[in-house]
Amino acid sequence: MSSPKISIITPNFNQAGYIEETILSVIGQNYPKLEYIIIDGGSTDGSVDIIKKYEKQITYWVSEPDAGLYYALQKGFDKATGEILGWINSDDKLHPNALHVVGELFDSFENVNWITGCPSGFDEKGYTVALGEVKRWSKYDFYLYDYKWIQQESTFWRRSLWDKAGRFLNKEIKYAADFELWLRFFRYDKLFTVRTILGGFRFRSSSQMSVIHSDKYQEEANGLIDKEILTLSKELKKHLLKYKLLLSVIKYLKRIRIFMVLFSVTYINNKMSDAPELIEFDPKLQKFSLME
Repeated sequence: MSSPKISIITPNFNQAGYIEETILSVIGQNYPKLEYIIIDGGSTDGSVDIIKKYEKQITYWVSEPDAGLYYALQKGFDKATGEILGWINSDDKLHPNALHVVGELFDSFENVNWITGCPSGFDEKGYTVALGEVKRWSKYDFYLYDYKWIQQESTFWRRSLWDKAGRFLNKEIKYAADFELWLRFFRYDKLFTVRTILGGFRFRSSSQMSVIHSDKYQEEANGLIDKEILTLSKELKKHLLKYKLLLSVIKYLKRIRIFMVLFSVTYINNKMSDAPELIEFDPKLQKFSLME
């Protein structure tokens, strides 16, 4: 079994209290084809000293002012050369051997281009304290605003999917650019869920921007879905021209109109859900397999 090259990006700004654990969780994987890139936004709290401590094990790093998280990530992905891509923020962590599992999965399943693991969480000390529900994701879940949550720390994808989706994070979006990326990915491919832990989100007691701005994140996410469905509804409208009664009803509706368009098309095509199989470990075969 070959090991595909994996590029991991870590954006950082003044996270000296946590970034060392993040770095160790990545380089400690001992993955044979790891490209690790750290983009620091000009930290003044000692973060740079910590990065320098491990710079021989970091493929590329830079510390300079930037315009925020998604600008830093874009800079990192522009540098990345791996076949498999993902990112881990500077207060979160990968679980042990996660990259070996990721490499094995992409090497074993040629039709799998995008995966996410079981959501998990760490406390401030770095202990694993939370394990979320395993969910089979469909793009229609998102279109119906049932999107909580694809965990970014546990999500990895092939470069080919990144290329199809435009090779960018939308930096015009302040909070939910990762969410917008998932929406774009759904245009081109299915998300496979793996029943294992890969990365985890760190729960902190204070000053955690993702928690402080969670309402704004959801507001942006809902707006992104609105725009996505409006775009899709225009593309799908031609499939509904013969349903004149339905069209006369939905003419005066907004969000409900969009729901009905999508529901009608998916129902007509007998595709109410396109969630793919789970990927689970088979103890008898000692490998991961697709399970209904």
